[in-house]
Amino acid sequence: MRNLTNALIALFLILSATSCISPKKVNEIKDDFLKSDEERKYLKSENQRLETENKEQSASIENSKNNIKALSEDTTTLGLELRRKVKEYDRVNKLNDQLLKKQAESSQLSEAENRKLIYELQTAQENLQNKEDALLALERELNLKKSNLDKLSTALVDREKRVNELEAIIAEKDARVKDLKNKVTNALLNFKDKGLTVEQKNGRIYVSMEAELLFPSGSTAINTEGKKALVDLAKVLEKQENITVLVEGHTDVDAYRGSGQIKDNWDLSVMRSTSVVKIMLENSKLDPTVLTAAGRGEFMPLDPAKTAEAKAKNRRIEIILTPNLDQLFEILDKASATEE
Repeated sequence: MRNLTNALIALFLILSATSCISPKKVNEIKDDFLKSDEERKYLKSENQRLETENKEQSASIENSKNNIKALSEDTTTLGLELRRKVKEYDRVNKLNDQLLKKQAESSQLSEAENRKLIYELQTAQENLQNKEDALLALERELNLKKSNLDKLSTALVDREKRVNELEAIIAEKDARVKDLKNKVTNALLNFKDKGLTVEQKNGRIYVSMEAELLFPSGSTAINTEGKKALVDLAKVLEKQENITVLVEGHTDVDAYRGSGQIKDNWDLSVMRSTSVVKIMLENSKLDPTVLTAAGRGEFMPLDPAKTAEAKAKNRRIEIILTPNLDQLFEILDKASATEE
């Protein structure tokens, strides 16, 4: 395009040089040409702008068509959603009306029914309170029983301890009594077939001597053989500790027919037991405080028959050996004081 313009200018210059056209005219032509060229350039530029704008408008139109299509689709969807919402709204309104109706019906409950409900509530609360009170009472009772149980448990432990102590003491006493019986039996072995017996019963040792072994008939004087038996027995007893010795005189039922200081069987039984005690004390180191002389007369027979054999058996001296139970009694006294 620039070459064409230059060619035209060159042509005008040639014409101006070879013709009779005046320079003024040439300049006018030149100016007209330049103006036309400028207009052409402008129109060309404007044409390009319009083409560009046309393309942009076409694109905008296409975009608008797409938007219109999308909007149309959205409108359809929104229409469906709107109709669904309207139905939902109608349903909610119906439910609301039903709720309002039920609320109105509920508010119209009779006063009697309200009072019944209040009464039932109060009754339930009272029952609950009564149960709570009963529970508290049971809890207090349980605590009291627990406290008593603890005390009883402690008392039981103490009692078991005392029982164990008693059992130990009793076992020791039994062992000592058994040992003493064996010693007494061995010491009096020579008199076994002469009316002398040794028995262990009720925690005691009973040495029984028939009167014929010790005394002449109706007498309180001890014969030689009887004295030997008593001395042998005393020698065993003098080595024992914590025992008491009870000497009992017994007669048969026949009335005493002698004279002098002895008046009856009572006197005879007592004086015979006294004679035995004296012999034992005179021939041993026995402590007199552990000895007791007693008379039973005819009132504690071994055999109630009236035969000669029974009467001979009933006429006897019984020496009863008893272990000292002071230690046992002390434990029992402590137990009694604790229980009180």
